[in-house]
Amino acid sequence: MGITSSTALWYASRATGVVALVLLTAVVLLGIMVSRRRRLPGLPRFATTSLHRSISLLAVAFVAVHVATAIADPYVTIGIAAAVIPFASPYRPLWLGLGAISFDLIIALVATSLARGRIGRKTWRLVHWLAYACWPVALLHGLGSSTDMRAGWLLALTVGCAAAVLTAACWRIGTAMTTPGLAVRAAHALRDAELATGGGRRELAEDAR
Repeated sequence: MGITSSTALWYASRATGVVALVLLTAVVLLGIMVSRRRRLPGLPRFATTSLHRSISLLAVAFVAVHVATAIADPYVTIGIAAAVIPFASPYRPLWLGLGAISFDLIIALVATSLARGRIGRKTWRLVHWLAYACWPVALLHGLGSSTDMRAGWLLALTVGCAAAVLTAACWRIGTAMTTPGLAVRAAHALRDAELATGGGRRELAEDAR
């Protein structure tokens, strides 16, 4: 079936939804992998931060287009309210409700990022953790609301996104368990400093003799 004027919005909504899922997966992967070192191998810190911000903004743009085309699509009646109020849509209320939750989380992330200087870093960081909740909710929304995501290459893509995030999460947990905590690292640094100072004092004492 070719793309016609009556199906263009249907294809646009699903295509932007797939791209948004891939971009959100990339955002989550970057967040998991660089949360400690704040950089990727071979990239300076500012480049990693810029890459994360750029992909995040691109994901938000595709999510916005996905929501707008879904509302405008005459095939089903979703409505503007159902796009932001969970489970208010008469069409597939559960799955579209999950999409509304994911969209609301993204709106909260964008709003707090814009107001970061006023709300403080602690509050911003707390809300920013919602990005990790946004991804699985968006994944379930895609699987439940679109039958195309349950077969063929789209299913393989979805499984690949899930596998990538799970692998990164396991790596992150393993790294956190084997890496000394901040207090332990501080104690080690203090001990090394004391040893270095003590060694210097011994050298001065020997020279004085």
